[in-house]
Amino acid sequence: MPFVFIVIYLVLVLVRPQEYPQWAQAGIPFLPIALITALVAWLPSRHKRFDEPQYLLLALFLLVTSLSIAVNGWSGGALEHFNVFAPTLVAFVLLANTALTRQRVVFVIGVFTACAVLLAIHGIKQSATGLGWTGMPLIDDGRIQYLGIFSDPNDLGMLFVICVPMALYLSSRGGLLGLRRLVWLAAAGVLMYGILLTNSRGSLLALVVMSGAYLWQRRGPVTAGVMAVICLTLLKLLPSRLDQLDVQERSATGRVEAWYEGMQMFIAHPVMGVGTDRFTEFNELTAHNSLILVLAENGFIGFFLWFSFMGYCFWMMARLLRHAPELSDDDDVIEWRRDRAIAMTLLVSLVGYAATAFFLSRSYVMLPYLLSAVVVAHFTAVRERFPDVVPFNLGQDLLRWLVLACAAVVAFYVLLKVLLAMS
Repeated sequence: MPFVFIVIYLVLVLVRPQEYPQWAQAGIPFLPIALITALVAWLPSRHKRFDEPQYLLLALFLLVTSLSIAVNGWSGGALEHFNVFAPTLVAFVLLANTALTRQRVVFVIGVFTACAVLLAIHGIKQSATGLGWTGMPLIDDGRIQYLGIFSDPNDLGMLFVICVPMALYLSSRGGLLGLRRLVWLAAAGVLMYGILLTNSRGSLLALVVMSGAYLWQRRGPVTAGVMAVICLTLLKLLPSRLDQLDVQERSATGRVEAWYEGMQMFIAHPVMGVGTDRFTEFNELTAHNSLILVLAENGFIGFFLWFSFMGYCFWMMARLLRHAPELSDDDDVIEWRRDRAIAMTLLVSLVGYAATAFFLSRSYVMLPYLLSAVVVAHFTAVRERFPDVVPFNLGQDLLRWLVLACAAVVAFYVLLKVLLAMS
C-alpha cells in the first residue's frame, strides 16, 4: 500500500490537479494528505532500506540548508525552509524504499512519462488556442506553461527532457503486437514537440547532451561528438531561441554576471553561504545555475553534500553499466540486460536534468530528487538480484568527494573567468 500512495503523490506533484481552478477553491491539502498517508502506511514495514549514501546526504543537506539561514540571522526562516523542503526528503525515502522491484521501477518510469505527456498535450492545446484546460494562457512571448512548479517554461522543458529517454525505453519493450512500441514512440514525439513549444534553450541543448551521453556509452566519444555537432546544427536551424545563444547576447551576459555575483557570495561566505533563498537579496537576478546557487547560498558544506548526492546517482548507474557479473544461465543474462537498459535510461535522464539545471536555479525543487529516488531504488534492487555488484560507502568515498567538489568549484571559477573575458 505505501507504494500505491507514493505513486498517487507523484501524480499529484507532476499533474497538479489540486491546483485546477475547480479544485483549488476547495482548499483541500491533497499533497500533504497523500504524503502523510504513504508515510503512515510505510512506517510499519519491516523492509526499510537506508544502505545507499543518498539517504544520509539528503538528510544532512536539509539540515545545512536550514542552518545556513539561521547562522545568517533568521531562525524563523530556517524553520520555514525546513518545513518546505522536508516533504522532498520524505518523498525521496518513500519512493526509494517502495519501488524495490524491476516491475515497480518500470511502473514509476511509466507514470513519470505519462504525466509528462499529459502536460505536453496541455501545452499543444495551449499553443493552438492560447489557453490550456487548466485556464493557464501562453506567456507573453508565446511559450507554453503549466501550473505550480511548472509555470516556468524552463521547468516544463526540464520535465519533458527527463522523460524523453524514459519514453524511448518503454517503446523498446514491445508487446501488444507492436502497439505498445508505437504508443511510447508517439509519447516521445509529443514530449520533444513540447520541448520545442517551451522554446527553452537549455532544454534543447539538453536533448543534444543526452544524445551525446547515450552514444558515448554505446559507440564511443568520436561518434558522440560528431552527432552532437550535427544535432546542434539542426537545432540552430529550427525556429527557436537557440539561434540567439551567444555569450555576448543580453540574456547570456546577465546569467554570466549572476554567476560571478554568486561566486563572490561564496568567497565572502565560504562555509555556510549567504543563506538559502537569499541569492536575490544580493543580486537582482537569480543564479541561473543550480551549482552556483547551492555554492552561494549554502557555502562549501552545502555544496559538498548536494554535489555528492547527485554524483552518487550518476556513479550508481555508471557502475551498473560497467559491471560484468558472473551469469550462470540464460535467464540471468536476460535479467541483467533488462537491468542495464533501465540503468542506461536513468543515466541519460540524469544527464538531461544536469544539462538543464546548469542554466536554471533548480537546486531545491522536488523533481530531481524524485528522479534520484528511482535511481536509488533501481540500484538497491539490482544489488538484491546480483549481490556481486559492489555497494557504495560514504566513509570510504569521503575524501574522493571532497577532492571532486573542490575541483568542481575551481573548474567553474575558471569557466567563469573565460566567459567574462569573452563577454
